Amino acid sequence: MTLLFRRPTPSGRLHATITLTIAAGFLAAACGGSSQASPEGAPAGGPGRGGRGGEGPIPVVTAAAVKKSVPVTETAVGTVEAISTMQVRSQVAGRVAQVHFAEGDEVKAGQPLFTVDPQPFQVALDQAVAALARDTAQADNAQAQLVRLKNLLDRGLIAREQYETQLANAAALKATTDAGRAAVAAAELNLQYTRIQAPAAGRTGALQVHEGDLIQAGGQAPLVVMNQLAPIYVAFSVPGKLLDSIQRLQRAAPLRVGAAVPGADGAATAYGRLTFIDNAVDATTGTIKLKATFDNIGKHLWPGQFVEATLFLSLDPNAIVVPSLAVQAGQAGSYVFVVDADSKVEMRPVSVARTEGDESVIGTGLKAGEVVVTDGHLRLTPGARVTSRQPVSTGAGTS
Repeated sequence: MTLLFRRPTPSGRLHATITLTIAAGFLAAACGGSSQASPEGAPAGGPGRGGRGGEGPIPVVTAAAVKKSVPVTETAVGTVEAISTMQVRSQVAGRVAQVHFAEGDEVKAGQPLFTVDPQPFQVALDQAVAALARDTAQADNAQAQLVRLKNLLDRGLIAREQYETQLANAAALKATTDAGRAAVAAAELNLQYTRIQAPAAGRTGALQVHEGDLIQAGGQAPLVVMNQLAPIYVAFSVPGKLLDSIQRLQRAAPLRVGAAVPGADGAATAYGRLTFIDNAVDATTGTIKLKATFDNIGKHLWPGQFVEATLFLSLDPNAIVVPSLAVQAGQAGSYVFVVDADSKVEMRPVSVARTEGDESVIGTGLKAGEVVVTDGHLRLTPGARVTSRQPVSTGAGTS
């Protein structure tokens, strides 16, 4: 900034001095302000953040590849099925007089479930018994008459036609008594059917009828549905290519099967035995249906439930195993970062034979004792130096 004085002076010397002095003052102020502001902003000079070449070792989490026995398994989605599902229906028509259980009860075989009003059936039985008594009396009288006529016929006092007529009458009355006995048996059976009992042990479902309802004999809708829960089936399918192995191993001893409910907190896996192999491979899916039987004492498995079924085929005693987190997917396939003795990483291709839980069984590419990176892959490049958050063991990891 320059100040100009228009007052005339004897010489221009005083005017120039004032102008230069004021301009020098403003320049000094500007420089001073810039110098004080610099600590608050980015530094104008000095060292900054170094590039990758200046960084230290990259921290990673590591684990050693180990050799151990790992089961050879096949996992599939299974469905829990009741071994026995019973649809309880009435064999007689009538009014439901009493229900002897609550929905969801565990019942035993032979335990009463329903009572149909027995009075009409008791009356029918009494009628059948009375009719039988009448017919029996008539048949006995006809038989006695037949004996007398036979004596008279032998003495020649009556015609043979009279005797034969009485013989036919006696035979007809005897047949009537036989029919009467059958009617009594049917009436007793119908009376017995008014007491509906559990055909087998199981758990009852929702009631479809209640006291006072009229029901039909063999109605379309069941009175209640019962499921047998212990033991219980788990049905699942595996690839048909495993059929030969499954049959061969099953002949030696029943194969072990595990069943776990996905997402169940703290639920232990139940174990059972393979008991059924279907007689044909599904041509559409190329799979074979299997069933395993579980004791299910604790009722952890429930009909209709989806479970993760694991079929244990054999045991691999020399499997090379690493945490599944160590295996990365690339364009050329799976690979791992291997840490050498100098704490430098090597990107090595591997083949994963199978996955068991949170561990991967390595087919080729690793040896027992080699250290792999399980966390921190994003910053790694081949040859990068790393530091482990846990001790790196160089000994053989054989267990």
